[in-house]
Amino acid sequence: MFVSAVCFLQASGTALPKDAGLEVKVEETLSRMTLDEKIGQMTELSIDVLGSWKNNEFFLDPEKLHEAIAIYKVGSILNAPGGPTAQTPEKWEQLISQIQDISMKEIGIPCIYGLDQNHGTTYTLGGVLFPQNINVGASFNPEIARQSAEITAYETRSANCPWTYSPTVDLTRDPRWSRVWENFGEDPLVNAVMGANQIIGFQGDDPNQIGPYKVATSVKHYLGYGAPRTGKDRTPAYISTSDLREKFFEPFRACIEAGALTVMVNSGSINGRPVHANNELLTKWLKEDLNWDGMIVTDWADINNLYTRECVAADKKEAIEMAINAGIDMSMEPYDLKFCTLLKELVNEGRVTMERIDDATRRILRLKYRLGLFENPNTFKKDYPEFASAKHENIALKSAEESIVLLKNRNDILPLKKGMKILVTGPNANSMRCLNGGWSYSWQGHLTDRFASKYNTIYEAVCDKFGKENIVLEQGVTYLPEGAYYQENDPKIDKAVAAAGDADIVLACIGENSYCETPGNLSDLVLSVNQRNLVKALANTGKPVILIINGGRPRIINDIEPLADGIVNVLLPGNFGGDALANILAGDTNPSARMPYTYPKNQAELTTYDYRVSEEMDKMEGAYDYDAVVSVQWPFGYGLSYTTFKYDNFKCAQTEFDANDNLIFTVDVTNIGNKAGKEVVMLFSRDMVASLTPENRRLRGFQKVELQPGETKTVTLTIKAGDLAFVDSDGKWILEKGDFRMQAGTEILNIKCNETYKWNTPNK
Repeated sequence: MFVSAVCFLQASGTALPKDAGLEVKVEETLSRMTLDEKIGQMTELSIDVLGSWKNNEFFLDPEKLHEAIAIYKVGSILNAPGGPTAQTPEKWEQLISQIQDISMKEIGIPCIYGLDQNHGTTYTLGGVLFPQNINVGASFNPEIARQSAEITAYETRSANCPWTYSPTVDLTRDPRWSRVWENFGEDPLVNAVMGANQIIGFQGDDPNQIGPYKVATSVKHYLGYGAPRTGKDRTPAYISTSDLREKFFEPFRACIEAGALTVMVNSGSINGRPVHANNELLTKWLKEDLNWDGMIVTDWADINNLYTRECVAADKKEAIEMAINAGIDMSMEPYDLKFCTLLKELVNEGRVTMERIDDATRRILRLKYRLGLFENPNTFKKDYPEFASAKHENIALKSAEESIVLLKNRNDILPLKKGMKILVTGPNANSMRCLNGGWSYSWQGHLTDRFASKYNTIYEAVCDKFGKENIVLEQGVTYLPEGAYYQENDPKIDKAVAAAGDADIVLACIGENSYCETPGNLSDLVLSVNQRNLVKALANTGKPVILIINGGRPRIINDIEPLADGIVNVLLPGNFGGDALANILAGDTNPSARMPYTYPKNQAELTTYDYRVSEEMDKMEGAYDYDAVVSVQWPFGYGLSYTTFKYDNFKCAQTEFDANDNLIFTVDVTNIGNKAGKEVVMLFSRDMVASLTPENRRLRGFQKVELQPGETKTVTLTIKAGDLAFVDSDGKWILEKGDFRMQAGTEILNIKCNETYKWNTPNK
């Protein structure tokens, strides 16, 4: 039985306990620093401005480095050079050591280097890439979140980098958004549990002592980033106070309480107010309400956006004033040293207080002391013998296997029988880029096939598993090499149709090419015309078609879904995704993942599973003859297995409860099939009557269990009664008297809250 899903949601208060000895060091260092040194520590530059390329290799420029660190006292550098592009561990050791040497010599304070190691060692060549976070969410296995982060931390430190901008716990509330795949799905609990487990994996158990095999985390993107009204990246969100506190804030709270040392801020605005200038969200909610002494960093050049895009500041100087006073501690500039000059002017003019500067600097110094950088500014590859080991790669493979969702299996067409002639087709059939998505060796992931040739594409993995003599590759539709995610070459569908004549079955690998952030924006959620025409033409041959969906967000396929006998959604499973899929197709692995988001059926029906009950109405009578039934392709939590599970004896230890009670639920789960399998046991609640229109249902706990054929296990899920509360319109949590319907599998029971209780603090 795996880790319970409620383990990190029952803590309260700060997760960063004070270390008296460490605090003495911070204060002593702060007392010796000049204003220039303090402001320099608050500045983060991109490595690109500090060097240049020669013979396809990046080198730091001593004069530029001296200016940044010796003169401006810059305290942080980020990113990979060249676009950016991944570097070898040896190259990272050289570059970061050079930066640390001058930093220690000139200001006596180590630099902190940061990289987006978002699903493994994104920017470290040769390291292990894991499934993207959306797959981790689909696995519903917190151990995968912890292990992948643990290995990523180890391999990141082997390349001399102590800080990663991860995990991402934005809620995917809009399938149009280009960053759906970077977080763990649409549900607050799943994001909270997976994010908190990644914090433990990255940092370890003691946030005051981050060892040499661990890295500091930066939880992103605080707050409400995943719900832009337009569906476009970095555009405004309009979110009620209730939803902001109850849903969007909860994953960040869980990560803070698990020990997260830094937080990165949402680039956009909420209800018209840019988050980078929002003192309530940055200082009150995050620092004061959680009693958190960590550090807040901007996203890329986002202080500039306050005057260039958001138009809430007249110029850069006013933008800096707003952001620093709101609670920003470090500015990811990333190219402009004017930040230092302008912030110093603001302090001298009394527009930013020395108290605020000291607070920010103290938080940055505390981070560096917690990482042990003062004592050991560098880590070296020779001390990390497990880098890219077979053990690490095997964990990545197993993670991919648990993250692939079986969505359709008509007449048990899967697993495939040995000896079948298989046509592998579609644009995603023979590409490592597609399997990995963005943040893979480069920002857009477009260079992945240059660096991942040792791993198997879907086609190569199927050849290995079923015998190359039984496999034909004829893609019909292909992407433009290293082009934008949506760029396809002229289709050659007739060739794929001809190849299907000799095949027993067709694997149509469809979806998206890789993208990241704003370049991944779209205007049409429907899968491309070429790909849908390919599937239709292949279905017309009469050969059974299995769709392999591979992409970062759901693309509407309602016209081709009925044509498929089987559908497997691999999402973005990483370098071992092809092998994991082949194992599932062969029946060597039993699929156990569930949909981490609601898969839409139609463009005008975009919703989430926890919609308000009033959004689904019965048919109106009389002249007003219409309905408003919510229709989806696949709901959140949906997924099939090669075996069948039965639920019985769903019970709660008490049928009536009060606000301070712990509610213990048990349910018997039996594998009534003939194949071993893993089942995700989900506990849902429904508040039957509430002062705010209640949600259709909410996930309150989950646990993944493995069962042999005929085996029964009693699964126990314990939650606090307070977890059934909601945030009222005044921003406070309230648990109201009345009935709750609880569900696990097909089993339903009713429990009753005896009295209404309201919390006087913003957090339960």
